Amino acid sequence: MMMEHRWTALVTILALLVYFGMGLQVARARGKSGIDAPAMTGHPILERANRVHINTLEWLPLFLAALWLFAIYWDERVAAGLGVVWIVGRVVYSSGYMADPAKRSTGFLIQALAVVVLLLGALGRIVYSLATGGA
Repeated sequence: MMMEHRWTALVTILALLVYFGMGLQVARARGKSGIDAPAMTGHPILERANRVHINTLEWLPLFLAALWLFAIYWDERVAAGLGVVWIVGRVVYSSGYMADPAKRSTGFLIQALAVVVLLLGALGRIVYSLATGGA
């Protein structure tokens, strides 16, 4: 039974659900602003919701690849914990950006640092393994 990465899988699903929720946030912003698809601009709330959603999509490949590589090559529970930090960062980013785009920095830094730790941690372990002959 393949249960060794259940925490990483759970965090992956949670991250995707957050992303889905951000898509719903765009739909709500469309309803509030009265701007129908395919228009992407015209009201600050819609533009902010779109930017939050798209920026999250831009970060998802980096996050998911780094999350899984860290889980496989280093430690699954630490990866999952850092994944939760990334999710919290995205939620903080979203709420800050929706309130005022100038308030997005804290959430952005939280999620970016989580990705950097995951990515460099995985890279470090892989390089170490190669240098030591796969130990």
